[in-house]
Amino acid sequence: MTEEKMKNVVQDREKIDRLIDGLTLFDDDLMSRVFDKNIEATELILRIILGRKITVIRVNGQEEVRNAEVGGRNITLDVYAMDENGQEMDIEVQGNSEGAHIRRARYHSSVLDSKMLKEGQPFKKLKDSYVIFIYRHDKFKKGLPVYHIDRYIRETGEIFEDGSHIVYVNGNYKGDDEIGQLMSDFHQVDPDHMHYEELSQGVKHFKEVEKGRDTMCEAVQEYAKEYAKEYAKGYALEQRTEDVKSLMESTGFSLEKSLNALKIQGEERELIIEQLQQE
Repeated sequence: MTEEKMKNVVQDREKIDRLIDGLTLFDDDLMSRVFDKNIEATELILRIILGRKITVIRVNGQEEVRNAEVGGRNITLDVYAMDENGQEMDIEVQGNSEGAHIRRARYHSSVLDSKMLKEGQPFKKLKDSYVIFIYRHDKFKKGLPVYHIDRYIRETGEIFEDGSHIVYVNGNYKGDDEIGQLMSDFHQVDPDHMHYEELSQGVKHFKEVEKGRDTMCEAVQEYAKEYAKEYAKGYALEQRTEDVKSLMESTGFSLEKSLNALKIQGEERELIIEQLQQE
């Protein structure tokens, strides 16, 4: 290896090390690894968020759930857990507004439900499910620490007890209580300054223990490659959107006619339409 290449390798490693040092539990690569197989940490946050003791029997980070429909959208759950009663929990962290549409929670909930029953089982055997979004900001801007989303009967105001639960946690909440301390830990880059030992030890393993840190280095490198691809796709889409706008302005063509003229079809067409409708 030449001296120049060696220098580049060292610089790349230093950049990766700085990135890892700056990671928090709001970064799903770190969060999913900290909670993977970590029953104690998972029981801790479920107890605090749901307000009751929960005995977890299984927890996996980055669990992929495939759609049975050919061509249907698959999802990867940040943290998937099951309690002793067979109730299933999906815990997601969301650092920004992109991908945080409320219908995403609905989709996650339906995917959890769809894999609970075996062929021929009656619907009454369907267990409760919980989809929990720990959102970096206050999703609903009401200043509350937690928002519980449940179905109800509109005419009577009674809760519709179908066992489906969606919960949003305000990651910007700074109260002097358990939720406030939990959210403080999620923002914390230094495990030694965390309130909860169950979280501190997990973060410390992936930031300070050699084997765990090496795992994070690989994850960061892989993320960088994927980010570069997504950035390139996003830039290309932005340029195509500008082409459509320019054609509409210069010719007076409708959006549909402009898309047809530029031979834009499929997913790219849908994304451009969505983008222009938001402007």
